[in-house]
Amino acid sequence: MDRNLWPDIQAEKTRYLEHLNEVSDLRFQHFVSPITNAVQNDYNFSHKGLDFGAGHAPVITHVLTQAGYQIEAYDPLFINTEECLNQQYDYVTSCEVIEHFHQPAKSFALLKHLLKPSARLYCMTELFHEGIDFHQWNYKNDPTHVFMYHRNTISYISERYGFLKSDINGRLVTFTQTQ
Repeated sequence: MDRNLWPDIQAEKTRYLEHLNEVSDLRFQHFVSPITNAVQNDYNFSHKGLDFGAGHAPVITHVLTQAGYQIEAYDPLFINTEECLNQQYDYVTSCEVIEHFHQPAKSFALLKHLLKPSARLYCMTELFHEGIDFHQWNYKNDPTHVFMYHRNTISYISERYGFLKSDINGRLVTFTQTQ
């Protein structure tokens, strides 16, 4: 999106608060289940995670904590616990966040830095593909979605930041850290 069209921080926060998400909402829990299921399949209770961009209703943190996992929540607007950014994690989740990055290069460098060796970064977003009619695509209409991703973008990010590999499974993108 053209920088001149980006919302300011207050407009972003107002937009996010329009989402009537509650951590106890089973539909919301189901929506994030590609990430929570992947974490539960790949890690155990001894591993430590970070829910990056958790928002005002950190449902991933809630679901995984309820299941016995160790995970912290961070969000620059709602849960600004910057000490979380001075640690490294076995896994980092980022659900419907990367399309909001105003500086994707800086943000992906930070996410990479937050990962321990052999860690995974789980991102959920809707990828653009050639079968989508861009003019009719509702995902681009959210004024806080300033950057869109494509399979090629995911490959570029994986190579640029030195991930061992990236996997795309529907809306779930998993970047695996090098050894």
